[in-house]
Amino acid sequence: MKTAAFYTLGCKVNQYETEAMSELFQNAGYDICDFNNKADIYVINTCSVTNMGDRKSRQIIRRAKKTNPNAIIAVTGCYAQTAADEVLAIEGVNLVIGTKDRKNIVSLVENLEPEENINHVSDIMSNHEFEELHINRYSDRTRAFIKVQEGCNQFCSYCIIPYARGPVRSRPIGEVLAEVRELAANGFKEIILVGIHIASYGIDLDDITLADLIIAVDKIEGIERIRLSSIEPMTLNRDFINNISSAKKLCHHFHISLQSGCDETLKRMNRKYTTEQFAEIVRGLRSSFSDAAITTDIMVGFPGETETEFNKTVDFVRDIAFADAHVFQYSPRRGTPAAKRGGQISPEIKEMRSKIIIDETKKTRDEFLKHFIGRTMRVLFEQPVNGGFFEGKTDNYITVYVKTSENLNDEFRNVLIEKTLDGIAYGKIIKK
Repeated sequence: MKTAAFYTLGCKVNQYETEAMSELFQNAGYDICDFNNKADIYVINTCSVTNMGDRKSRQIIRRAKKTNPNAIIAVTGCYAQTAADEVLAIEGVNLVIGTKDRKNIVSLVENLEPEENINHVSDIMSNHEFEELHINRYSDRTRAFIKVQEGCNQFCSYCIIPYARGPVRSRPIGEVLAEVRELAANGFKEIILVGIHIASYGIDLDDITLADLIIAVDKIEGIERIRLSSIEPMTLNRDFINNISSAKKLCHHFHISLQSGCDETLKRMNRKYTTEQFAEIVRGLRSSFSDAAITTDIMVGFPGETETEFNKTVDFVRDIAFADAHVFQYSPRRGTPAAKRGGQISPEIKEMRSKIIIDETKKTRDEFLKHFIGRTMRVLFEQPVNGGFFEGKTDNYITVYVKTSENLNDEFRNVLIEKTLDGIAYGKIIKK
């Protein structure tokens, strides 16, 4: 039996696509093995959101070549799409697919001639069809990702993703619901709706919105939790919040991409909202969803970001009091407007600003967690961790540890939160 191994870099959409490609190989009779083992075929699903993503992708490709010099190496994903010739020039790469035609990856690999190098990347900007990649099973996971949308029309000035993923394409709602039902039948209790720009779901379909999709999924038996991946702020207007508030299974965790807490910086980023609009959205969510966890992404060191502008972001972070944040430093992406601008910030200043924001968000995270000490939370457990603990997540995405010898994998339990430490809540199981 031939073997195939997979490596995923980047976002939850990539994770979904890797699972789908892995299933295609399994259905074709391949044995899926660990990426560190010797395999006949290696598939690397790349990321290009930062320069680090590109660099890590190249490192992983070379690692595969070193593990088995005779293996076929296929590279897909955003880095492959935006720099196909560069990827194909890496020693050992046989096939570059990009972000289209992943459903044909098995036949493309099997039709390769020995020592052949094929660039199969096509013009993604002219693509207007959602590529159906289907998953029936997940390996070793409590929750399942479901890709419902592809592409982005926003063109933020720093972002390469619209060029890597093309225009918005939404998955037909019937296909989404069919996959959710299959996953529920296979025992999954929690699903995450993911997309490149999930907020735009339905704009290319007739009379369907993301809210409609959430309400439809909420009615499927067997699914107990629905999570949303990162969502753009302006989607979460009052009408949207009112529409989804009736969804009983929707998790009270909203990851809303802020990027900057300064209006001047947001305008240069081509972000289509102001800080006041963002704050109003947060107020609306907190008034409609009890115990809502609001998390975010924050970029530091965008070209032209002055000390005054940065300090506005610090103040805004304090005011919003995020439950957590992903903080990252601006990275120039070839082909984007921001990469050509003056006022590039030095690495030293970006590092310093990053540490300041991280420290501030840790403070607000810890304050958020303290609210739950002494309360009983429903936790879906996922895996054992060191020290005799089992790890799980609450509805609002708090990581919870309980000490137990019981195998709690994929089980719900009520947990009394006793303390918090370094972003983790510790508690004990409350028997029914």
